[in-house]
Parts: sequence; C-alpha cells; structure tokens
Amino acid sequence: MKTRITEMLGIKYPIIQGGMMWVGRAELAAAVSNAGGLGILTALTQPSPEALYQEILRCKEMTDQPFGVNLTILPTIKPVPYAEYAEAAVKGGVKVIETAGRSPKDFMPFFKANGVRVIHKCTSVRHAMSAERLGVDAVSVDGFECAGHPGEDDVTNLILLPAAKAKLSIPMIASGGIGDAQGMLAAFALGAEGINMGTRFVATKEAPVHEKVKQAMVEADERQTALIFRTLNNTARVFRNSIAEQVLEIERQDGETDFSDLQPLVAGARGRERVLEAGDTEDGIWTAGMVIGLINDIPSCAELIERMVTEARTLAAERMQSVFLS
Repeated sequence: MKTRITEMLGIKYPIIQGGMMWVGRAELAAAVSNAGGLGILTALTQPSPEALYQEILRCKEMTDQPFGVNLTILPTIKPVPYAEYAEAAVKGGVKVIETAGRSPKDFMPFFKANGVRVIHKCTSVRHAMSAERLGVDAVSVDGFECAGHPGEDDVTNLILLPAAKAKLSIPMIASGGIGDAQGMLAAFALGAEGINMGTRFVATKEAPVHEKVKQAMVEADERQTALIFRTLNNTARVFRNSIAEQVLEIERQDGETDFSDLQPLVAGARGRERVLEAGDTEDGIWTAGMVIGLINDIPSCAELIERMVTEARTLAAERMQSVFLS
C-alpha cells in the first residue's frame, strides 16, 4: 500500500498504533512496527524522560523498523517536564512524534530542527486547520467514536473526516471506531491516507495488559462504553463498568461537579494497577472505544494487520466494484 503517510513515515502499511497511556510500551510498539505499521511509545507512561530514553533503546532491540513517540500535553497539578521528554525522544533517534492535547506550537522549532515528523491529534476541523498552519506534517483526526478524549463537539467520523479533508492540504489519518478492514476501507473513502487504532491493538497478544481485559473487550458490544467528565467539559470515553457508573451517578447530582469527589474512582494509578495489571475489569477506569463491538478475537499484531490489509483489498476489488460498476 502506498499513500503520503507510508512514504512520509517509511512504513509498509498506513496503519498506526494509538499512543495509549500505560499500554504504549516497547512490546506493543515493536510488534506493530515489525508487522508493517507504525508502533507508538507513550512518553508519559514512563516515569521520567530518562526512562523514556531507555524504553526507546529497548524498543530498538525489538525492531529495526520506524516507530514513534506520543507526547500528550495537558494541564496538570504537578508540572510535567514536557520539553525534557521531547529531548529524550530526539536523543533516542525517534523521527516521528505524535502530539496530542494542547497545541505543539512551542515544540515545533525543536522538532523541525531535528528532522522530526510531527503528527498532531485533533477532534475538530478547526483544530486540524490550526495544526496545519503551525507546520505539522500530518493530522490524526479523532471522531466521536474514539476512546479517551473525543472533544466536546460529538461529531462522528462519517462527517468529521470528509469535512476535514475538504479544508486540509496535509495528509490526514483517521482515528476512532476503526478495527477491521471495512473500517479501514471506509476511512480511505472518506479522505484519510492512514488509520490510527488504539482500542483494537489493546486486544492483541503483544499488548501489555491483563488477559481478562482483552477478553472483556471480546465479550463486549458497541454499547459498552460510557462518557464521563461531561460535566467538567473534559469528556472521556471509557469502558462501562461499575466504577464508570459510579462516576456518572455523581455527575448526575444537582450542582457543579467537584472533581475531588471523582478522583479516588478515576485515579490513573488505580486503573493501571487494578485493571490493566491485575485484571479486575470492575475496579478502575480504563479507556475503550466503541470499536469494542467489532472485536471478536485476540490475534497477534501481525495477524491483525495482514488480515485487515488482505480483506480490505478484497473488499475494494469485489464488493465496491460489484456495487458501483454494475
């Protein structure tokens, strides 16, 4: 497969692994890259910039293919040394940085000076256009279906992707709701030149999460996600479990939501330790997209990517032609 994304990133297939907190580690990133896609290490999963640098070196021991680093820039109570994380990625020889959250404006001169390709994640057309003006190389456009933070506009990819494509000149990557060949083919039809998958890659053999989490995704349907933090204007899509229901119940109470009432339930350490590591899928918050309704197995990353590419080619050659050329 050949698109501006494959040529820009030096990869075989235009398939990118989402930069997921606690999940974007060397094991998964290397597996995706070895399978022809672009694996992504999540910078803030590592406790320090030096730890990120060591994780990059570890990933290089597992793959000789390109991989990237996700740097999500968000306001925090405790200051995060974002610039040092960026420097660690560049020191490690990483040539693709996926930025998310706030604007990457302050980091662009440093990245450009070091020959780094920048992909910025956006949840709206206006933010994608702003990122293009900043000089990013590509945008990853996240529809309402996505896991994590879908923004506050609630626009699905069926509308968001062609709307963004009409305004952009740089390549666009589709993110949110994609987990199979049909979704990939649809994304290309809507104007994307690559796809980004997070949730689907969690349900693979190489993903560093507990098997019970993966199995819960296989057993779930498309209705089993919940939107929390809506009252805080910081919406997040998570797996619908007992903790998510408790959060929603608090948010339904009269008056303004006090985040301190939610914090013990949604603490990142709790989700990591009790859910992703210990496998208790009911005892913490964990992000998941609506695409869980399309996940029916737990393949290796190589099996998943090859299957998607093969089936997409068949769909393009047979189903689409039978419909439009008849």
